[in-house]
Amino acid sequence: MNETIFVTGAAGFIGFHLCIELLKKNLRIVALDNINSYYDINLKKDRLEEIKLCEKNTKGSFFFIKGDLEDKPLINKIFAEYKPKIVIHLAAQAGVRYSLKNPEAYIQSNIVGFINILEGCREYKLEHLLYASSSSVYGGNTKTPFSETDSVEHPVSLYAATKRSNELIAHSYSHLFNIPSTGMRFFTVYGPWGRPDMAPMLFTKAISKGKPIKIFNNGQMSRDFTYVGDIVEAIFKLIKIPPKVSKEFNRSNPDRSKSWAAHRILNIGNSCPINLMEFINIIEKELRIEAIKSFEPMQPGDVEKTYADTIELEKLINYHPKTKLEEGIKKFIKWYQEYYAEY
Repeated sequence: MNETIFVTGAAGFIGFHLCIELLKKNLRIVALDNINSYYDINLKKDRLEEIKLCEKNTKGSFFFIKGDLEDKPLINKIFAEYKPKIVIHLAAQAGVRYSLKNPEAYIQSNIVGFINILEGCREYKLEHLLYASSSSVYGGNTKTPFSETDSVEHPVSLYAATKRSNELIAHSYSHLFNIPSTGMRFFTVYGPWGRPDMAPMLFTKAISKGKPIKIFNNGQMSRDFTYVGDIVEAIFKLIKIPPKVSKEFNRSNPDRSKSWAAHRILNIGNSCPINLMEFINIIEKELRIEAIKSFEPMQPGDVEKTYADTIELEKLINYHPKTKLEEGIKKFIKWYQEYYAEY
């Protein structure tokens, strides 16, 4: 691939790891992030420094632009100047619980910002748009594992609703303007350089400092924890396989994951849900510290279980996650202890 790849959310968790991988493949990246204060901006800045260090040891190139998705003139300028052929849209206002406090941030970033990206894709001949969706779109569904063909019309958080909206809007743009688009439903991504508001960081920090951890729904929860390296490998493989118009699509019995347009939806998960108490136990063993546990009721917007059906992804790219949870947590805690030893 000699084309420029436009990555949004480059200073974010997944975006950071993806940019490192793309540079190792000697690729040309133009990257966008607004470095907002939703969580520690120093962590985001340090991720960018790591990317720049990686760039020096590769034949790839990394051009960083600080700015907002909502800044339409800026987005237009990036498309006009760099003419990317691949767009990997990972930037978004993240977090389920935060959406209860600041809903406007989700509309601006996840809806208005996404429209601006799609408008940029519309103006230029694009080979492939890959955009981040989320397992949260499955909402209150109880049938597991979650399949791309399942109904996702009952989101239980605004965050989930914006991600589902992205899928619908992307489909309409694919249909109207022939933009090959892949929506990626990520399942509970974790690993080194992770977000401070996510369970691995929250638990590890509290346990290390001898503080109580909050365990919601009295521990009766499970998550399909997926290591960030497996997520990035899947994204990279998907770049080369844009969806095509399906002549076999049956409109009288539609497959929710596919379309007559060049658009598809894919789960990217580990297909191995882990009970929350087991997850905590793995962290305790790695830290060699027993957690002080505070059991709490279910929080608004939360779901009891996530579990990915990844058969479609397996068919497409021979996807098989390589990282066991114990190994992934070991890598995460090693990074955590090294990184935060400096603070």
